[in-house]
Amino acid sequence: MIRSRLSVILLSFLLVFSAGKPEVSGQTREIPKDQSTLKLVFLGDIMGHDTQIASALATGSPGYDYRPCFQYIKPYLTRAGLVIANLEVTLAGPPYTGYPRFSSPDELAGALRESGFDILLTANNHALDRGREGFVRTLGQLDSGGILHTGTFADSGYRALRYPLLVEKNGIRIALLNYTYGTNGLNIDAPSVINRIDRPEIMADLHKAASAEPDFTIVAMHWGNEYEMTENEEQRELARFLFENGADVVIGSHPHVVQPVRGSGKGSLVVYSLGNLISNQRDRFRDGGIAFELELVKSAGGTEVKDYGYLPLWVYKPRTKQGTLFTLVPAAAPPSTLTSYPMSVDDMTGMKQFLEDTRTNLEGVREISPDWMK
Repeated sequence: MIRSRLSVILLSFLLVFSAGKPEVSGQTREIPKDQSTLKLVFLGDIMGHDTQIASALATGSPGYDYRPCFQYIKPYLTRAGLVIANLEVTLAGPPYTGYPRFSSPDELAGALRESGFDILLTANNHALDRGREGFVRTLGQLDSGGILHTGTFADSGYRALRYPLLVEKNGIRIALLNYTYGTNGLNIDAPSVINRIDRPEIMADLHKAASAEPDFTIVAMHWGNEYEMTENEEQRELARFLFENGADVVIGSHPHVVQPVRGSGKGSLVVYSLGNLISNQRDRFRDGGIAFELELVKSAGGTEVKDYGYLPLWVYKPRTKQGTLFTLVPAAAPPSTLTSYPMSVDDMTGMKQFLEDTRTNLEGVREISPDWMK
């Protein structure tokens, strides 16, 4: 069950979302004069390797069922104000395929929404894995499933009207932008649009976002080098460019490993890579990622970063009579709390290694406790 209903208001070139009933078209509800807060959670790459597709048939439920993937983190996600993640697959229909041309069953989108995901980022290097037809179908499936998305657009008119994306919750208005370094050498003809890392275009988009007077502007970048444990100079320079042009926080994906968190607040905080959320990449450093939690507070003086931290998440692959499953578990959770599937010694060792590696790479950043699992 969805924790709250996000209603849609078309406001000039932006989509505004607020809790409760729809506002009068062209208006937004009054921002409370007293202090308000909003907790956002950002998650890494949602991938769909062949083994993951097979596992969705091994749950004992009819058809494809991805809900077990998120069962242990659903209580955490549903208590957040907004949950945002990178969708690095297409929903292009059958035949369902994994790497290198991802197309996952539509049931994945339903499980994401049911598990508490609010917004999916679609500007990444796999957006064109199944051509224009798959590209457009993916957007249609997200729309029909009631999942907000940004970064790719069926046509330029839609982008002009509804980008940057504006989301309003708890009286705090967020502008969200999303770009990718490329699409694995694949191109798409007009009028469809994929947001690429193009500085003049990004600058124009940030200025357009500013004209809507958001309380906070977030830029999600699909960038960097795969499997490198720290950011490169190009990422650092791009982050500086984004802050100079109005970004308040920058969130990164693509390297498939967790990279450092730099800065300390509005106008400087960068998460260079969240790592994988869920995938079949099992090498060290690639078998998990982080949930990055950002708490905003708005008062008469403006909107600031009140707090932030990370929750390490590991991809656990329990073996059942029906087959191998995939399920995300907080890496700091005691194995005894994983009541659905017992964890082997090898699994515990792998999870512990991931946890230690993540803590080392994010030294000095607050780690969030999985207290809901006690």
